Amino acid sequence: MQPQKTFLRPQFRFSDIQFESLCRRAGVGPSGPWSTDAFFAIWTAADEALHDPSAGLRFGAEGISAGYGVASIVALHATDFRRALSALARYKRLTCPETVEVEANHEVAVVRYRWLEATGAVPRLLVDMTLASLMQLAVVGSGGIVRPIRIELARREAHADVLREHFGCPIVFSADHDCMVFDAKALDTAFMSADGPAFERVLGDLEARLAEGDGYSGLVGSVRTAIARQLSQGREVNIAAVSRRMNLSTRTLQRRLEATSTSFQEQLNGVRRTTASRLLANTALDPVAIAMLLGFEEPNSFARAFRAWEHTTPLRWRQQHAAGQAQHSGDVL
Repeated sequence: MQPQKTFLRPQFRFSDIQFESLCRRAGVGPSGPWSTDAFFAIWTAADEALHDPSAGLRFGAEGISAGYGVASIVALHATDFRRALSALARYKRLTCPETVEVEANHEVAVVRYRWLEATGAVPRLLVDMTLASLMQLAVVGSGGIVRPIRIELARREAHADVLREHFGCPIVFSADHDCMVFDAKALDTAFMSADGPAFERVLGDLEARLAEGDGYSGLVGSVRTAIARQLSQGREVNIAAVSRRMNLSTRTLQRRLEATSTSFQEQLNGVRRTTASRLLANTALDPVAIAMLLGFEEPNSFARAFRAWEHTTPLRWRQQHAAGQAQHSGDVL
């Protein structure tokens, strides 16, 4: 398996905690760079140290004004919300292995986040900051016109009142993925912060970085997204089916994955592992049902795979994480 890619120091300050102390608490070195797991450990440690359900929302709301996140700052200068989301999705991978998917129909536009190398749940603090930052981008860019109509979170219900007050919309828990939902008409809303010349100039610089191979593989993100969609729709999950979904030949997809030092099976295992962890942590589905949802032909195959990933059984993993969540959540609303 290829090693996890790494991150730079978080592009904002944990103003209430000394960063070195936070790294010690997380069990990682303060200088970085870090793997996805180590990066998540820092966020989890911060959440535990702050013990403030509104902290991530506060960090996200400050992000635009503080200048955090290249993709978000570029998106702010787009001509409208649709192009802002397109820029956000395209250039996010220059900074971390996280994809931003935008799916729209005639009723809603769904902005969904996926961490490409996650082996477990994304820390609550990080999810809240990301979604709060997205709302701030929409509100600031549109002059307050564009706001979310629903938030969906892939975690159990907790601190619902805090979230509803901040986002001003319904919050859905135990969802398939973390996402923010807008009215489809919002996509065509002009951005008051638009700066055409500056936007095009910066886009040129970012496109040059992508062309030079900077950032995280867009191919891997597309493959993992295609796998996840096949699973969620109950369809077969093999390289031929995913290749068809991506409008590629099987051989072409194989060759491109090999060029990025990975394989289809490695990416399938990664998606299955992340999805299994989310379902065990956030639903009451039994391992047999989860095995079926993950496309395993029999429950024993899932059990063997899960033991290889987590070195324990699915039910024991659920019990351990349920106990940890109960202790950490405190006042579940």
